[in-house]
Amino acid sequence: MYVRDAKNRDEVWLLDHIEAMDLDDVAFRSRDYVIAVDEASNTRAGFGRIRIHKREEGDFCELTGIGVLEAWRGQGVGAHVVERLVKTAGDEGFEQVYCFTNEPNYLVRFGFDPVESESLPTPVRERLEVKREGAMPDAVALSLSVDAFEMPAEAREAFKRAAPEADSAASEPEERAEDFGIDPESATYKYDTGR
Repeated sequence: MYVRDAKNRDEVWLLDHIEAMDLDDVAFRSRDYVIAVDEASNTRAGFGRIRIHKREEGDFCELTGIGVLEAWRGQGVGAHVVERLVKTAGDEGFEQVYCFTNEPNYLVRFGFDPVESESLPTPVRERLEVKREGAMPDAVALSLSVDAFEMPAEAREAFKRAAPEADSAASEPEERAEDFGIDPESATYKYDTGR
């Protein structure tokens, strides 16, 4: 199991799972995402996004759209996605990251602290209000100093042995020409493959 940057070919998969999990896809760009992938089966297990908000008052970094497929939950996949996002934020020069969620206890175990909306910088508070007006009316703001990220030992160990639960693991369907709007009966190809 490893976490990598998303590629253009992951876009349809990401959008399908973001929609299925009812996550925020505002200003979607696949290159902002990371994806957890099982090395043995090349199956995508989870994802998350880093969103940089450019403001006159100052830029800030938000972790958002974090999701783990049901068959992979409880195995450290989400923890490693969050770790990669925090590292990326640090590499981009951010010392602080924010996350807006209605499930704060998950992120608190990594060192995130809840922040009262009155204590947030104005652009961050405005983003929280947008989240609350949308799909997350009970959203809470969390903040983390990039250097303070803590990976629980049990999440690191679980990630090493991660495998999909047999009963809920549905294999991903094979991609077909029709998935990309191509009619295989009438398509012409630039190169003759000899078939």
